[in-house]
Amino acid sequence: MAKLLHAVDYLAAAEKHPPRSVCVLFGDEPFLHRQALLAIRSAVLGCDDGEFSLATFDGATAKTDKEAEPKTKLRDVLDELATIAMFGGGQRLVVVDAADEFITRYRSELEAYVARPSASGVLVLDVKSFPANTRLFKAVSAEGLAIDCNAPSGGRLTRWLAAWAKQAHRVQLPQATAEMLVELIGPELGLLDQELAKLALVAGDDKKITPEMVEQSVGGWRAKTAWVMLDAALDGNAAEAMRQLDRLLAAGEEPIAILAQISASLRRFAAATRLVLQAEAAGRRIQLRRALEQAGVKVFILGQAEKQLRRLGRQRGSQLYDWLLEADLDLKGGSTLPKRLILERLIVRLAAPKEAIGSR
Repeated sequence: MAKLLHAVDYLAAAEKHPPRSVCVLFGDEPFLHRQALLAIRSAVLGCDDGEFSLATFDGATAKTDKEAEPKTKLRDVLDELATIAMFGGGQRLVVVDAADEFITRYRSELEAYVARPSASGVLVLDVKSFPANTRLFKAVSAEGLAIDCNAPSGGRLTRWLAAWAKQAHRVQLPQATAEMLVELIGPELGLLDQELAKLALVAGDDKKITPEMVEQSVGGWRAKTAWVMLDAALDGNAAEAMRQLDRLLAAGEEPIAILAQISASLRRFAAATRLVLQAEAAGRRIQLRRALEQAGVKVFILGQAEKQLRRLGRQRGSQLYDWLLEADLDLKGGSTLPKRLILERLIVRLAAPKEAIGSR
């Protein structure tokens, strides 16, 4: 029977999905990778001396050249899987981190191993990408356990956050409060979990997190400073935006957290731009304010948002998704640029001279 699960569903009921001989964790959300791996480790190793039965390898090669000597050879991994630990009991657990290149190098051998795995061990391959059109994906989905660790979005994200608050932190998080938390923090699951942990400490006897708690704990000066920074950039005041960025970085705010805080607003601008362009392509007209409403902009800031999007212009508005994705990937290791410069580049793009959009 096929075992392909989203990490959200797996973590909610890990006991119903015991690890198979080969497990693959794939996707773009590091927090889900970590939590899924912890659940597998707990199921395979248990407590006490179980750690003696764990081996971890680095799946990357020393160079990008496929002919370069790999850091980890398949035979070493298979030897570990077949070895019984001197201490500890249960199965052997072998984890290959950053295993994308490892899979590329040993794909045919891994396909054969999935068909006839070792009875004494569990192999976990942790990768960013695991294409569904490959034989290995189909084999693992059928005989092993494939866990999709891509980040949930929209309503699924806030539903997960409410469920995770109860499961991991033993507190109640109403849906509206979960939406508020995502609005303030952004869709970074690791950061959201950290804030939940802090909020759980101040929850009352009823163990319920209220909007007031979120506003006091999360909506402090750093969140407000990030909004001021974004407003300044969208108003064309790059110097003020850079000054606010300085304040955030000097206070120890992580660049990825700053990006997360401003991304939600920029994605709404991108969505509104897309609605305008789609309507025009279909020979229809849509008011910019109406497009912003449909994109999820709150009523009390519609006037300011409309002014900012008009200034941003349709060309830059249509590029926002690409810019945000580029910044996110670069901050997560996709660029050699200093992280500060990655954020400054985004600010400069937003603060460039005025363009016209949707005058109707």
